[in-house]
Amino acid sequence: MRYRFSDCLLDTDRHLVFRNEVPVDTEPQVFDLIHLLVRNAGALVTRDQIVEEVWKGRIVSESAIGARINAARKAVGDSGKKQAVIKTVTRRGLQLVVAVTADGQEKTRAAGVSTVRQRIRFARSVDGTNIAYAVSGNGPRVMRAGHFLTHLEMDWTSMIWRPYLDELGHTHTLVRYDQRGTGLSDHTLLNTDLESHVADLEAVADAAGLERFPLFALSQGVPIAIEFAVRNPQRVSCLVLYGGYALGRSLRDGGQSSQAADAMMTLMREGWGKPQTAFMGAFTSLYCPGASQLQLANLVEMQLASTSPENAIRIRTAIDRFCVVDRLKDVQVPTLVIHSRNDSVHPLSEGQKLASNIPNADFVMLESNNHILLPDEPAWQEFMDEMMAFIDRAGLSTR
Repeated sequence: MRYRFSDCLLDTDRHLVFRNEVPVDTEPQVFDLIHLLVRNAGALVTRDQIVEEVWKGRIVSESAIGARINAARKAVGDSGKKQAVIKTVTRRGLQLVVAVTADGQEKTRAAGVSTVRQRIRFARSVDGTNIAYAVSGNGPRVMRAGHFLTHLEMDWTSMIWRPYLDELGHTHTLVRYDQRGTGLSDHTLLNTDLESHVADLEAVADAAGLERFPLFALSQGVPIAIEFAVRNPQRVSCLVLYGGYALGRSLRDGGQSSQAADAMMTLMREGWGKPQTAFMGAFTSLYCPGASQLQLANLVEMQLASTSPENAIRIRTAIDRFCVVDRLKDVQVPTLVIHSRNDSVHPLSEGQKLASNIPNADFVMLESNNHILLPDEPAWQEFMDEMMAFIDRAGLSTR
């Protein structure tokens, strides 16, 4: 069998690994480890599976396992810092996160696609807009508010977003949707105001049969989630708010932030979805300065697929003027606010304002420069751990 992935070829008949068509010297145990990961591309491979496959179940030290993992990464042109091919899933195992083909046939798509599937459906909002939503995972149901930008099908194969979905899907059923004008939802933008976005969230919750559920939101999904929770406290068991704000960027700092927002709009018109433009440089430095070239390419691909430049500008203009400042005091549900220390899109002060004005809100600060948390940074796992623990505590308190 011959497996192709990234710039590598694994030939099981000749027991060889090639990178850029050049043979790579690999020890037998390193080859076996790579073979195990490739055969299970996209799925989590546990430590026990590694010991059983590579060491035939014999007792082995952690240092020996670590040495073989490092050698496997080196053989495929990866490293523990990049983790662009072989990802460590903290306290669980390893995952091959690139596309693999076997003898010319697709074995798995990029970024961790396993045999788990998502179900995509549609809900109709009050103004007639069709909102695409997806259901995946197993367990108690959790909802993610729509945010800028998503695409339900591409999220499923994204090296940035799929790890979120897998982590949640281990223990919960996740309901998420593409906001209006993006992804698989209607691209005709009838309305872009906060009211319309809240109506979309409600339409999806109703269509999915969610009666009382945890609601988490990222970035501009935060004011939408807050407004929904204030109006429907009986339906929201808890709120988790990451990287969000109560006052949109165009309304902050006496107009200075408005000028910055206008400058970003100008860059968007010229460089939407184009990797070698000033817009992409600005986007990367703001949203995820720690992104690798591979992750950046994934974000560019997502931009192009999610929406048009015209829709992106119109949506961005609207969400930069969202305001729920006067609603914070009325939030009645348990709330966790999480924010990165050096977030350049919505600064730490915005998260602190949320936490200090929402009654009894908990606050967690992450050590990260990224607005979009990347799965290979420590803050990502901290975010997931904090969110899941909070959701579980809230669920116990409502039983």
